[in-house]
Amino acid sequence: MPPDPPAAEPALEPAPPQSPVDWRRNLAALWLAELTAILGFSFAFPFLPLFLHRELHIPNGRELAFWTGISAGVTGFALALTSPIWGRLADRYGRKPMLVRAMIGGGLSVGLMGLAQSALQLTVLRGVQGASSGTVAAATALVATETPGAHLAWALGILNSAISLGNAAGPAAGGLAANVLGLRAIFVGGGVLLLLATIPVLLVVRESPRRARAATPPTMQVLRAARPGTIQALAVLMVAQALQQTSYGAAQQLVVLRLLELTGAKDAQSLTGVTFAAAGIATALAAVTYSRVLRRSNYRTLTTSAAVLMGFALLATAAAGTPVLTISAFVISSFVSGSLIPAFGAMIGLESPASVQATIFGVSSSAISLGFGFGPLIGGFVASAAGVRSGLVVAGAIALVLAVLVGLRSREPRPHQPISSPA
Repeated sequence: MPPDPPAAEPALEPAPPQSPVDWRRNLAALWLAELTAILGFSFAFPFLPLFLHRELHIPNGRELAFWTGISAGVTGFALALTSPIWGRLADRYGRKPMLVRAMIGGGLSVGLMGLAQSALQLTVLRGVQGASSGTVAAATALVATETPGAHLAWALGILNSAISLGNAAGPAAGGLAANVLGLRAIFVGGGVLLLLATIPVLLVVRESPRRARAATPPTMQVLRAARPGTIQALAVLMVAQALQQTSYGAAQQLVVLRLLELTGAKDAQSLTGVTFAAAGIATALAAVTYSRVLRRSNYRTLTTSAAVLMGFALLATAAAGTPVLTISAFVISSFVSGSLIPAFGAMIGLESPASVQATIFGVSSSAISLGFGFGPLIGGFVASAAGVRSGLVVAGAIALVLAVLVGLRSREPRPHQPISSPA
């Protein structure tokens, strides 16, 4: 957990509003904002290996695998370092300002990547992006705080559907734009989309009013006073999030390299857009439908089963010998991964006391970001040493480790009500 602030430092806590915040209106605006923001990120991110290869002249093979892992992974490590800070600031000063800050920071850094002249410059800008962005964690904390507990799983699934649809449409649109305007232009376009994403947040989203108080209860003290075992349950969930993102993050970049091996640079550019578009649609479908499975099952069973399926799908991706089979197996892994992301988020939201919820989501974001950093790094190193298929096998094995962890160590959360109870 992040360090607690000095006792004398003023803090903010939610105060009962005169008129309740409309959580449905917030959710609709945040859905649009996150859709636009993720469009901006995914407009260019899937083409990172191709940008290194074609624009920065990194030769295909071990060197390209190495720089792909480094440049993709540094964003996650930077985000992991800064997310607890942003989460703590969100608890003290509001979730909405942190979301706007993340979108502006991400927009400027992504746009500047289009000007990079070397792999090192691109890597530095990717680090700046990680340190200054984090829109998903900020939006998740805002939804979790303002949504009634009974609707939290559904609301987070809806929010994640925007993320998934952005991840679907972005690569397809980016691929078309790259064919017409070039790879550099799609980074500039992605930055513009991120800046545009601030508009619905600024104009529509509202937070419950917050009032100053003399001191902030230490985070660990709040957690110890909650349901017995809360700290251990949250720790398991955050490790699970890190493993899920490590597995899927490794596979994302390795699939592009695998398509490059199977088809060549020109065809790989078009197939990358198709692959990530289909994967995003699959993830979105899972995000909006997984709550139906929850009505007949529970969080623990759903996440364990999804992790097992994800592991075997990634192993099938490694075994595939044609572009069609490779893409199909990866899309299946994306579908089951799409149910894990909102499910883990909902479990953390239900386990977290409301007064420190954004702080917990900040630490959770760090766990995800570590996976986002380690995934491409591990995948890149394994691919550079033993081949792309070996990297995909490692990604699948990590998902199976995740299944064991969730199946043996997680617990079913108890629903609770948030700070306010909007109508």
